[in-house]
Amino acid sequence: MHAVILAGGKGIRLRPYTTALPKPLVPIGDQHAILEIVMRQLAGAGFTSCTLAIGHLGHIIRAYVGDGSQWGLRVDYTTEQSPLGTMGPLLTMADRLPEHFLVMNGDVLTDLDFADVLRDHRASGAPLTIATYPRKVSIDFGVLTTEAGRVTGFSEKPSMDYRVSMGVYGVTRTALARYTPGLPLGFDELVLDLLAAGTPPNAYEFDGYWLDIGRPDDYDRANAEFSHRRDLLIKGA
Repeated sequence: MHAVILAGGKGIRLRPYTTALPKPLVPIGDQHAILEIVMRQLAGAGFTSCTLAIGHLGHIIRAYVGDGSQWGLRVDYTTEQSPLGTMGPLLTMADRLPEHFLVMNGDVLTDLDFADVLRDHRASGAPLTIATYPRKVSIDFGVLTTEAGRVTGFSEKPSMDYRVSMGVYGVTRTALARYTPGLPLGFDELVLDLLAAGTPPNAYEFDGYWLDIGRPDDYDRANAEFSHRRDLLIKGA
């Protein structure tokens, strides 16, 4: 099994930490970078190879990861010369990717079974699988419904439930065939094009542990919780 890790972002929301350190290498706990945790998880799930899409401070990531042998993985690299969006880096390496592969952000802290996501993707026959997670958004205002200048409804500080993308995807290579390598391709553009074509993505629903380390609140929470979740997140380490 093969995975592509998207590790080229600037991590603007985590500044000043990411001024001199690439976001996938920010520390979690006392000993581990988030990217190290991800690499250990992939190897433990049975993945044998990985491509790192790097850009901002990519030389530091390359020096840290090397060829991946320390985790039992074969690692190669592709470098973004300019921002290509979430899915754009895949176009530059499509000719060396297997038919089905995993794609994930390099700043995801989760106990998601990555191998099961890829198995489910293959079985679904869909061009794209999106791992999804429930999130509740609280609105700190009284919300009004109006019509013709009159209030017709009112909710005091409501909360809304959504399923959001976890930044983990199963991808079939042919889903990328229509796009031009070297041009940006966002996740949103790919999803909307698939919906318009009548080939909707498959949803892999997950309710376990998931944090987006690129969000300062999630990063602080990850460090506060890691010591007692370490064995869950890095099995056998």
